[in-house]
Amino acid sequence: MSRTPLHGLRVLDLATLFAGPLAATALGDFGAEVIKVEHPTKPDPSRGHGPAKDGIGLWWKHLGRNKRTITLNLSTPGGRATLLRLAATTDVIIENFRPGTLEKWDLGWPELSAVNPRLVLTRVTGFGQFGPYAHRPGFGTLAEAMSGFAALTGEPDAPPVLPPFGLADSIAGLATAFAVLTALAARERTGEGQVVDLALIEPMLSVLGPQPTWYDQLGYVQQRTGNRSANNAPRNTYRTADGSWVAVSTSAQSVAERVMRLVGRPELIDEPWFATGADRARHADVLDRAVGGWIAERTRDEVVAAFEKAEAAVAPVQDVREVMTDPQYQALDTVTTVDDPDFGPLRMQNVLFRLSDTPGAIRWTGRPHGADTDEVLTELGLTAAEVAALRTEGAV
Repeated sequence: MSRTPLHGLRVLDLATLFAGPLAATALGDFGAEVIKVEHPTKPDPSRGHGPAKDGIGLWWKHLGRNKRTITLNLSTPGGRATLLRLAATTDVIIENFRPGTLEKWDLGWPELSAVNPRLVLTRVTGFGQFGPYAHRPGFGTLAEAMSGFAALTGEPDAPPVLPPFGLADSIAGLATAFAVLTALAARERTGEGQVVDLALIEPMLSVLGPQPTWYDQLGYVQQRTGNRSANNAPRNTYRTADGSWVAVSTSAQSVAERVMRLVGRPELIDEPWFATGADRARHADVLDRAVGGWIAERTRDEVVAAFEKAEAAVAPVQDVREVMTDPQYQALDTVTTVDDPDFGPLRMQNVLFRLSDTPGAIRWTGRPHGADTDEVLTELGLTAAEVAALRTEGAV
């Protein structure tokens, strides 16, 4: 642990579903001590999200990894007092209550910073801490819709498409981890903590590229193009002779030229419109027929091998079954095996990136609700009688 880059950093994860907890997971993966705080009778809903085995939610095994778990009812006097004691020895608190909720419990920034001026309070909400939508319920789906992502996704003559997983939450979770580390870097210079205000709608908009700038300067509104791109072609998914699919990208001019030579249509390279990605995109029908026709006559393995030999960009469209056996993922140990007390060897995504000298690690999988309450409170200095009194009060 002492070799991990975030060793010595303490994080309280008060958040639920999903961005805030994911940020805490990322920090824990690289050595932060993360304490997951849940309501005594209302656990984080991610414990029950998605498929379960033997009544145990599998999503939580991933999201709750590297976290100690305690229960605390922050709306009780004992729960409030205990959180303040924890905050006094904590570097980061991550929460995603609706704006005003912590303040209602007298646990807002004035109270928290009074016990620990070096604290970084990280607030993750749908719409931010102020503005006309601040008090609305906020979920990733709303950010995917409101940011412009859904409007861009899908076929031109079909409805907007929402992702079948928590895309906005995942992007916001990674952005939150970055925000936390940025605030901690500032603390190194100033000696003081601060409040991080992150709205799900903002990181989602950021990853969509220069949409606002295009509109500001040109009045340009990007439309749905399915799997095609308005910026280059050929760019699509194509079906192979054995019923599989591959994705082709030609963002670089040299790659586009290699693809056309590979599929036996080198004369298209000499067309005036082939010289730029945007012009190629306007002739996507021609290019898709050339590439799609060639691919349709070959198996997926044959297509991938030919593209690799030609140094052209292609990838098979894989489901999770193929991801688990993909040789590149295996070489990177992207899906690693962790020992779990309930299921034994358990496979899940590894830490986000590799560090040569201070690597991260999955030390344990998601633990049961409140499993570490007594241990954490004892470490905080509470006696057995004080912990028992908190239980009687319903605070833990």
